[in-house]
Amino acid sequence: MMINITGTGRALPENIVTNFDMAKIVETSDEWIRERTGIAERRISTGDTVASLSAKACEQALEMAGKQAEDVDLIIVATCSPEMLLPCAACQVQGMIGAKNAVAFDLNAACSGFLFGLSTVYGYLQTGLYRNALVVGAEVLSKIIDWTDRSTCVLFGDGAGAAFVEAVEENGENAGIISISQGSDGARGMVLSCQERKLSNPYIKDAIGEENNFVHMNGQEVYKFAVKQVPACIQDALDRAGLTVDDIDHFVLHQANVRILEAVAKRLKVDITKFPMNLNRVGNMSSATIPVLLDELNREGKLKKGDKIVLSGFGAGLTYGACVLIWN
Repeated sequence: MMINITGTGRALPENIVTNFDMAKIVETSDEWIRERTGIAERRISTGDTVASLSAKACEQALEMAGKQAEDVDLIIVATCSPEMLLPCAACQVQGMIGAKNAVAFDLNAACSGFLFGLSTVYGYLQTGLYRNALVVGAEVLSKIIDWTDRSTCVLFGDGAGAAFVEAVEENGENAGIISISQGSDGARGMVLSCQERKLSNPYIKDAIGEENNFVHMNGQEVYKFAVKQVPACIQDALDRAGLTVDDIDHFVLHQANVRILEAVAKRLKVDITKFPMNLNRVGNMSSATIPVLLDELNREGKLKKGDKIVLSGFGAGLTYGACVLIWN
């Protein structure tokens, strides 16, 4: 059984916020942001939600795959910034696109979310329980960012990307997803965190914790984690696939910071030109970065049949993952 991505899609808010715009909000500059992150602008929602962006991305993925919403068996939305705890974003998407026959649920692995969703779908499809699925990475991070903290607010953007994934009978070709590697390091998880609502009920005299529901990040610790763990995870996925870094045509990584991407390329001894980037235009969209970039490459005709691709993500949790696939 081959598990193939047969359709991709993306949706971004129309509102573009440049580094010059950011300089009007916090003490920063275009030069300061570009030098440290590689980001020049990002998309910020003025009304788009995780569910609405996801639905648009899913509709594009279905159109490319030549499928109808009624054909979908499973919808997984990977997000750490849903508008509602109940119902989940995936169920909202199901209703919006009319996928009445699908099972739907959310998954939270932060910036690794799309990969964790893809690996979950891979398992479902390999067992034969489902035939296909929509996997979405979607975030509206702008509502959980402290817009007075220049170390974080300049980094993040909003958006969604989706992939339609199908199980097809093997026809002698070596194609589709061929290996997956994942991991978590909860002991170091608090270096990137965001608090939910504080504990409050009739049995507590004083509410526990402070109301500070914004993203907090120790940038240096996240950097050290990423530049060490991501190359190791990619190498593990390559070993499982029986491939080397020289065999890979594209390394499609989570778009967190250009310095991290350059460091990963250096550790793997791979030319940076094999690492496509769009973070200069969209910033860090957490779980949405990989599927959005994948859709860009796909629609621009940069992914050819037989291309060997590594997808890799890393983020809060701490979580990390990599996937090797052959484009079909």
